Amino acid sequence: MTPSDVAAEHAEELRAVRTELDRARTVVAGAGKRTDDLLESLPAPGHRSWMQRATALAAIDATRVLRAAFLDAHAEAVYDELTAGRTHHLRVTELARAAAAAFPGLVPTEEQLTAERSLPQAHKEGREIDQGIFFQHVLRSPQAGPHLLDAMLRPTSRALALLPAFRETGRADLASVRLERTGAVARLTLCRDDSLNAEDNQQVDDMETAVDLTLLDPVVEVGLVRGGEMTHPRYRGRRVFSAGVNLKTLHGGGISLTDFLLRRELGYISKLIRGVRTDVAPAWRSSTVEKHWIAVVDGFAIGGGCQLLLAFDHVIAAADSYLSLPAAQEGIIPGASNFRLTRAVGPRTARQIILEGRRIFASEPDARLLVDEVHDHPALDIAVERAVERLQGSAVLANRRMLNLAEESPDAFRTYMAEFALQQSLRLYSSDVIDKVGRFAAAPPPAAAGTDARG
Repeated sequence: MTPSDVAAEHAEELRAVRTELDRARTVVAGAGKRTDDLLESLPAPGHRSWMQRATALAAIDATRVLRAAFLDAHAEAVYDELTAGRTHHLRVTELARAAAAAFPGLVPTEEQLTAERSLPQAHKEGREIDQGIFFQHVLRSPQAGPHLLDAMLRPTSRALALLPAFRETGRADLASVRLERTGAVARLTLCRDDSLNAEDNQQVDDMETAVDLTLLDPVVEVGLVRGGEMTHPRYRGRRVFSAGVNLKTLHGGGISLTDFLLRRELGYISKLIRGVRTDVAPAWRSSTVEKHWIAVVDGFAIGGGCQLLLAFDHVIAAADSYLSLPAAQEGIIPGASNFRLTRAVGPRTARQIILEGRRIFASEPDARLLVDEVHDHPALDIAVERAVERLQGSAVLANRRMLNLAEESPDAFRTYMAEFALQQSLRLYSSDVIDKVGRFAAAPPPAAAGTDARG
């Protein structure tokens, strides 16, 4: 087949994927199968020659053009089919799995993703980029996108299973989070003590479970999040809030687009702001349950830890702590910080933090744009209990709801997350990110508290 024949065939396929759904589905399946067959005929990504890499990339890119065109025309019809006319509420991982089964060639199958998870990030095909294309189109749809956001606000099955025991005992010991209720306060302690509370898929699952339990327990009025004491040799016996994404896990291929990056933003962080969806209240009232949230920063809040603070009602920091979003060093997008940080600190400071890697120390004046109180360690615990007492009671929950709505409309958040889904998936597989996280992962532990630390 000549190059002109290939171009003509591709043009015909582009026209076909914009026609009626069943015909378009068949074209996407065929293109995906051809690309998969080609990739299987080549050596593994890490062992390909320059020419083989170019051949693979050309085929992958051509197929992605078809997938994007297909979704441009059919995203809402696809979503309606997967969710039975928006009567089923599928979370992002469930939705991606359903799409792989119902629309072959559109997104990677579970078998393909499982095979990739066993590989270092640098040796993968980058199949999650196809999930990024899919979720970009779903989220930017004015019908499908809000429905998916709603699905992600619903409590997880894990939380619902643990709720009776938590209501009875006031305790839940999760793998990386300890949850304890004292009076009307749910205390979430981040306890990944050997890795400075660096985040991975497990920590996201545990945090969403703990947030759900806090929101669903009618006794609780305030949620308090704080890092526990570390066993890491450089910080042994000291509290640390969070070192952000676990770069060793990212380098090893263990950070998932759906189970970590999208679930984190659309799941528990969104629930901190908007509450958990229950469908218990009458239809004319709000169907979400909200609570007040307080964060306490000991040591540092790096990357995802700093992102998290932007979702809290009240933030207290130790006087010797600092905040940072080292996106420039890592090369990935710092969650929804690009969306939220500017309104907190202004555009110039936001660019300094995100683009130039500026750290904000709790002792400097600009820190008051991100934290509400700064205290030396002897006074920190007292300040925490005073803040908890002030925020108990439901009288100001309505004002909290209205403040959050004024600051961040669901549609604006949805639009941001649509683009985030694609851009973050691309960054995960970019050569500069793979190189940077490889160097971070190989680096020795930091020698001082003022140095970024990862698991």
